[in-house]
Amino acid sequence: MNRFKSDFFFNRELSWIEFNKRVLEEAGDKTQPLLERVKFLSIFSTNLDEFFMIRVSGLKRQVFSGVNEASSDGLTAQEQRETIFQELYPQVREQYRIFNEEVIPELECNNIKFIKYGELSGKEREKLEKYFDDEVYPVLTPIAMDSVHPFPNLVNRTLAFALILHDPETEIKDEKVSVLQIPGNFPRFIKIDDEDGFRYILLEDLIEENIYKLFPGMDITDCYAFRITRNADLELEEEEAGDLLTLIEEEVKKRRLGVIVRLEVEEKIPQRILDFLIDDLELDNTEIYKVDGPINLGDLMYLYSIDKRNLKDEGYTPRISSFFLEEDNFFKAIRKRDIMLHHPFYSFSSVSEFIAQAAEDKNVYAIKIVLYRTSGDSPIIKSLIQAAENGKQVTAVVELKARFDEENNIVWAKKLENAGVHVVYGISGLKTHCKLLLVVRKEGGKMGRYLHLSTGNYNQTTAKIYTDLGLFTCNEEFCMDASDLFNYLTGFSKKKEYRKFLVAPYSMRKPLIKAIENEIENHVKSGNGRIMIKANSLVDDKIIYKLYQASNAGVKIDLIIRGICRLRPGIEGLSGNISVTSIVGRFLEHSRIYYFYNNGNPVIYTGSADIMQRNFDRRVEILYPIEHPKIKEDLLEILELYLKDNMKSRVLNCDGTYTKIPLMDIPEKERFSAQEYFVSLVKKKYAAEAKKEYMKKLKKLRKKKIIH
Repeated sequence: MNRFKSDFFFNRELSWIEFNKRVLEEAGDKTQPLLERVKFLSIFSTNLDEFFMIRVSGLKRQVFSGVNEASSDGLTAQEQRETIFQELYPQVREQYRIFNEEVIPELECNNIKFIKYGELSGKEREKLEKYFDDEVYPVLTPIAMDSVHPFPNLVNRTLAFALILHDPETEIKDEKVSVLQIPGNFPRFIKIDDEDGFRYILLEDLIEENIYKLFPGMDITDCYAFRITRNADLELEEEEAGDLLTLIEEEVKKRRLGVIVRLEVEEKIPQRILDFLIDDLELDNTEIYKVDGPINLGDLMYLYSIDKRNLKDEGYTPRISSFFLEEDNFFKAIRKRDIMLHHPFYSFSSVSEFIAQAAEDKNVYAIKIVLYRTSGDSPIIKSLIQAAENGKQVTAVVELKARFDEENNIVWAKKLENAGVHVVYGISGLKTHCKLLLVVRKEGGKMGRYLHLSTGNYNQTTAKIYTDLGLFTCNEEFCMDASDLFNYLTGFSKKKEYRKFLVAPYSMRKPLIKAIENEIENHVKSGNGRIMIKANSLVDDKIIYKLYQASNAGVKIDLIIRGICRLRPGIEGLSGNISVTSIVGRFLEHSRIYYFYNNGNPVIYTGSADIMQRNFDRRVEILYPIEHPKIKEDLLEILELYLKDNMKSRVLNCDGTYTKIPLMDIPEKERFSAQEYFVSLVKKKYAAEAKKEYMKKLKKLRKKKIIH
């Protein structure tokens, strides 16, 4: 390898932008149902919000701090900021082109319309004006801009108006400037009663039409919407914090008023107003995004709730595992064998039901769980509270630093504490990102342990749209590792080595490197080296270097990386034996699988960790081996099916771009989507079960001679 180090890696931020571009491609795919396209337009915007609040804000801090050191791909922080703008601006333009030229006309054809104020009937206008006068007007507070009134501290990601006013009683042209923040606690899409369809007016349009009521005696010459995005990354001094819960609460409040990293404005905004905003907000040109349409298309997700099933992907009902159907008692079912669930194709309700059974079972003595993100009205939280009220010892490790879920987690942490649950906030300086649940139950005079391990969070909402893997087991060594890990999370244990688990930040990177080195050795001896990895991100330099070494040794490597990938594939002498694909489809690919052929005795890990420095060095993560032969076969099949995907898969090129095979180039019989295949399996199994049940009833009727 005689190339410069910077040639070995793609830039992390630019790789992420390529990922979000793949999301945008889904929005532009005319073969998708209409509201699915709307959903992807929304996801593209919300992804960008987080990107600016965390990643771009970090680069801005580096520039302001005078940090000029180049990253491993050779770009300085300022160079990255400039390149991000060059790459992103055309994508935002394309997003609005899709919205204006394709999605809006299609919505109108399906009786979903955005109405301008002038299109309303007199009765409709009268009703909306009353709503404005009674509900909206009392909340609005215009802020004058002059030597006495500085620019207001606008809340992160809320819309606002910049207004130019003129006093008609003065002869001289004395323009006055005012800013009005649009309240974020009102619905943005105001539905207009319509029996034939769905008609909406945007909140900002209603306010703009009635804004004169806030400035009696003044002429409004200009009124343009804008939106700011602020730094939202929490900066915590955990070692100095007496109370982590209080510290997080304080930092979340500060997030609302962090450093500004992006300004979105209407495309037609006059330059003098834009200059005013740029000067007062102290921004540069790489932070200004002009848009041709409503600012913040992330709010379009509201439309996805419209009950028009013909405009969405065909629905299906996730399966309940046959192991749990045959045996109602989950403890008995798990004792028989390890059980792996592939969500969302298998229902997450089995996990909730397991915890509910544990909460009510008189033989259960303790429940321990890690909660990274959970949903608003979680049945799991209710079961944990019920278990505590039933006298069981319940421990919840709640990660308060789960990004953008801090406030939600604080609420549930307090609720659990009030119910008598032992709530622990993990290890100082580390995020607790592992996903595990341990139940201790007395059986036959001794304590037995039951374990659930997952790649995803204990969240029944995301479990419907994320692909994840969950393992139920009572494997003794696994359960012992889980007990030791909980002791590490809740007490002062310094345990760093485990029987089966790979645990970050102490024992994860090295075993994975060892597994890659083992494939190299096997390939040198037998010529059968094979690695397959499915993960969300591939960022870690050391793992990438080791994969390059394996490639050069001849090991065949297939990587399925949904998001960021810094590895350069397909370069002779560096990565000629490595292929990288990304699948962006109906569900968010979130499961992780690490497969090593191991000379015919495959080693397979799954768990919570991606291949990133943060996962290996700054988080508590686990990867666990799959030992049950049938589950091993199932996971190998899952990997092979993903690699077979030619409908939602993109191939990473050596220049950092991704290529999707045009639909017209794929014969209809050869078209294959892994996600849709898994959905079709669910439907087929339901149909087979229904037929089986029908035949059983038919047999009974024949036996009774009711039919012949």
